Amino acid sequence: MKNIWCIVFCLLCLYNCENSKSSSTNPLSLVPDQSEIIIKINSAEGLENGLKNNALIKAITSYKQVEGINDLILPVHHINKDYSLITLSKDENDSLAICFIVPLSQKKLQLDSISGLKIDTIYNNRNGISKLYYKGNPFFSRIIDSTFFVSNTLKFTQNATANKAMTSGLELLEDISNTDKMVSIYVNHTRKQFNPVIFKDSTLNRTQFSNYTILDSDISQNAIYINGVTKAIDSTKSLINVFKNTIPQENKIASIVPSNTESFKSLTFNDFEIFRQNLIRHRFQDSTTTQHNTFQNTVEIGQASVDNHNIFLLRSIDPESMLNSFDTQTVEDEFRSINIYTLKEIDVQNLSEFTPFMSNITATNFIQINDFFVFSDNSTILKHFITNYQNKTTLTSTEDYQDLQLELSDEASLLLFGNSDELNALLNLNFTDDKNLNISDFKTSVIQYVYDTDFAHINAIFKTSKGRKTKHSVAEEFNISIDANLATSPQFVKNHTTNQMDIAVQDINDNLYLISNKGKVFWKKQIDGKILGKIEQIDTYKNGRLQLVFNSSKRLYVLDRNGKNVNNFPLTFNDDITQPISVFDYDKKKNYRLMVTQGKSVLMYDKNGKIVKGFTYTSAPNTITSQPKHFRINRKDFIVFSSGNQLEILDRVGKTRVKAKENISFSNNNIYLYNNKFTTSNTNGELLEVNQSGRIDHKNLNVNSDHKLATTSKTLVVLNDNKLTIKSKTIELDFGDYTAPKIFYINDKIYVTVTDLQSKKGYLFDSQAKPIANFPVYANSELELSNIDKDNALEVVTKGDDNAIIVYEIQ
Repeated sequence: MKNIWCIVFCLLCLYNCENSKSSSTNPLSLVPDQSEIIIKINSAEGLENGLKNNALIKAITSYKQVEGINDLILPVHHINKDYSLITLSKDENDSLAICFIVPLSQKKLQLDSISGLKIDTIYNNRNGISKLYYKGNPFFSRIIDSTFFVSNTLKFTQNATANKAMTSGLELLEDISNTDKMVSIYVNHTRKQFNPVIFKDSTLNRTQFSNYTILDSDISQNAIYINGVTKAIDSTKSLINVFKNTIPQENKIASIVPSNTESFKSLTFNDFEIFRQNLIRHRFQDSTTTQHNTFQNTVEIGQASVDNHNIFLLRSIDPESMLNSFDTQTVEDEFRSINIYTLKEIDVQNLSEFTPFMSNITATNFIQINDFFVFSDNSTILKHFITNYQNKTTLTSTEDYQDLQLELSDEASLLLFGNSDELNALLNLNFTDDKNLNISDFKTSVIQYVYDTDFAHINAIFKTSKGRKTKHSVAEEFNISIDANLATSPQFVKNHTTNQMDIAVQDINDNLYLISNKGKVFWKKQIDGKILGKIEQIDTYKNGRLQLVFNSSKRLYVLDRNGKNVNNFPLTFNDDITQPISVFDYDKKKNYRLMVTQGKSVLMYDKNGKIVKGFTYTSAPNTITSQPKHFRINRKDFIVFSSGNQLEILDRVGKTRVKAKENISFSNNNIYLYNNKFTTSNTNGELLEVNQSGRIDHKNLNVNSDHKLATTSKTLVVLNDNKLTIKSKTIELDFGDYTAPKIFYINDKIYVTVTDLQSKKGYLFDSQAKPIANFPVYANSELELSNIDKDNALEVVTKGDDNAIIVYEIQ
C-alpha cells in the first residue's frame, strides 16, 4: 500500500473533527470525484483522545506540511458527534483542496456559533453558497439535503450534488470499513498527487502499488493499529500483483536476523517461477535473462539492515540443492562450526533477479544457517548473525517483536519491519523537513500485506516498547488523559467480545468513558449526574453479551457495549436514589432483579425495567444506610441492608427472613457474608456476626470508630489508622489518608489493595500481609486489580493526575 504513511499524516487533520449522521443523503455521494484521500470518522471521542495521547502523532505535528494542514481544519466538532467525512486532493495549482461533509441534526445550523469562523456578509450568495474565513483562509459552504458541505475550493462546493453515483471504491468504503474502529481511510492511488514513501528504493516508490486502499485504524497512547485491504484492478501496472497466483508463506526472517536489526523486508511465495514471471510482466526483469535453477526452491527472500550493513537473505525448502547450485563453494573461513563461503560475481548477478525489491546487492560472502542463506560484503557481520542465532538472541527472541506477532498474520506476501531510527528516516522521506523526532520508544513497527486473489489484506502496527520484563517488576502499561478531571475511580469491566477487560470511568462533567485495555477510548456518553457506587454488568438477552448497569441520583441506566440505552432504560425518578443499584441473580439463570433505594424506600425492577409485582417490601422504618446485598446460604436467599439501627434481612419476595436480636450502631462499612454469617462492624470497633437465628456475636477489633472493613467468605481485612490487618497478620503503614481496603481473589490467590491519598501511593499485599514487590506505585485513587489481557500478568488501574488513568502491569 503505497500510501500507508498517509494514515499517520491524515489523522493529524482529525483532532477537532467530531460529528454525527442523521441525513437522508448518503454523505459519501457528496465526495468530489477528484478526491485522493477520504477520511471517515467513526468515533470522534476515541479519535480525539488517541491523537492527544499518542507520542508518534505528537512528533509528526512538528513537520511544516502538517502545520499547514492544521490551519485548514475547521472547528466543526460541535455540529454533531458520531460521523463525518474529510476529503483531500490537489487542485490544478498543486494546492491542497480540503472538504468537510457533516450530516446535520434536526436543529438549524448556526455558522456564527462556530468559534473563530467569520462569515463574509458581502459575498453574493449564489445557489445557497456562503463564504467563510478561518485563520485567514477562505471557505465556501452550503447545506445539501441536511448535510453541511464546506470546502476551501469554490468549485467543489458548487459541484456537490446529492445522491450521485459512487465509485466502486467508495461503495467498498461504505460496505467493508469497520465502524468499530476510530477512523476509516480510503486512498485512491491512481491520482498520484500524494506520494508517501514506504520503500527506500526509489524505483519501488515510483511504481503504482495498487488502485485503491481502504484502512481502519485505532489509536492508543502507545500504538497505532491499522487493518484494511488494498486492491489492484490493472494486473500489469500495480506492484501488489507481483504476488498474483502465489500463496503467502510464513515470514521467518526475524528468526535469523540479530536482535539489533534496524530494518528488514521479507517477501514470500509458494512458487518462485510464478513470482519471477510476475516480475517480468511488471518489467522489473528482462524476459531474455538467462534462467537458472539456483532459486527454484526459494520460498522467502529478504533484505536487512544491521549495524548499517546491507544484508541479503534467502530461505529454501531444499537448502542442500541451493548450496550446490552456487558457482563456487570455496570456504574462506569457519566460525563456530559454520562455513563462511566466498561468493563469485556470477552469483551476485544471479541475485539481481530480485530487483527492485532487493537493491544494492554487493555481497562477497555468504553463510548457511539451516534453511537460510545470508549474504554480505562483511564477514564480521556474518559472524554476528551466527553468534546471535546460536545464542538465541535473534529478533524473534525479543519481547517487543513477540508482542507484535500477537497482532499479525503468520504468513504474509510482504512484511516490512523497522525500528525507531528507520521509522524516523522514512518519515523524513515523506516530508521536506529533516527532523530527529523524539520517537525512540517506537522500537518495533511492522507493515504486512497478505495477498488474496486480486487484493491484499493489510496489517500495520506502530508501537512503543514495553521494555524488558523481569520477574517481580511493575511497569506502567499506559497513562492516558481524558477530557476533564476524573469524578470516579476507574474500574475494570468485562469485554465480552474479547474475554478481556476494559476500563470504565466518569469525569466531573458527568461523561462516562469506556476505554480498552490498550488505552483506546471506545466512547464517551453524557450521564445525568454522578454515578453512585460501582458499575455492574448483566446479560440481559442471555446471549453472552454484557450490559453496564448503574445509577445516578435520578436515573437508572442499562447500556450496551456501544454505549446505547437498552430496552426501557434509562428509568427516571422524581425522588433521589440514595444507594448504588443492587443487582441480584438469585438462581444464576440471568433472571436479574434491580433494586433501587430511595431513602427509606426500595423498588424492585426486572431486567426490562418493569416493576416486580411479587416483591412486597416497600419501605424501611428508617433511612437505608447501606447498599442492599444478596447472599445465598444453604440454598436460601437473603437480602440484607442496614436501616437506622436495624439490620434488615429479607427473603427474595421482601418478607423478613431473620430478625436481628439487637440494635446496632453501624459503622460506615458495608455488610458482608463472612463464615456464613452476616458481618459488619459498629462504631465501638466491634466485629458483628449475625447468624440465621438473628443472634449477634461481638468481637473486639481494638479499632477506632473510623476503621475500614472488607471481607470475602473466609478472609477478613481491617484498616485502622495506619495498621492493616489481613486475617490475623498486621502490617504497619506510614501515617496517611487511606482508602478502604479492597480484596481480590485471582488465580486462587488473595490480594488486598489500599491507597494513601495523602502521599499518592497505592499498596498491594498478599493474603499473608506481605507487600508485593515494587509496590507502592503512584496512585491518586483506590487500586483495582485484574488480568485484563491475553498474558498471565496482572494489572492494576488507578487515577493518575486529575484527568489521567494509569494502568500498571505486574510481572
